[in-house]
Amino acid sequence: MRCDTVTVPLRHGLETVDILRLRRACGSVVQGPAGAVAFLVPAGTADRWQLSGTSCTPGAAPLPATDPRWLVPPAGSELTPSLTDPWVLRAALCEAARTLTAGGLGPF
Repeated sequence: MRCDTVTVPLRHGLETVDILRLRRACGSVVQGPAGAVAFLVPAGTADRWQLSGTSCTPGAAPLPATDPRWLVPPAGSELTPSLTDPWVLRAALCEAARTLTAGGLGPF
């Protein structure tokens, strides 16, 4: 499965995961290098992704299902990583940034 990854700083990513889980819209998520959080999104998202404080990398290959870096691991009988809708992710990232900034943990 080919996909892109949207990467954000740890605190911002964890807040976003919480928001997406509450909405039952969170796909598979990996803890990346230096504590960053990477959301798996459909391939091609990087071609049009623009959101300050984030980066989108094309052509990422998902980790094996048993890798301990999964924050939200692949599920289902085939343990296939699920993807987060990029526009739902964008909205959740913006909401998370506002929440963290209001709590004195921003700006983003």
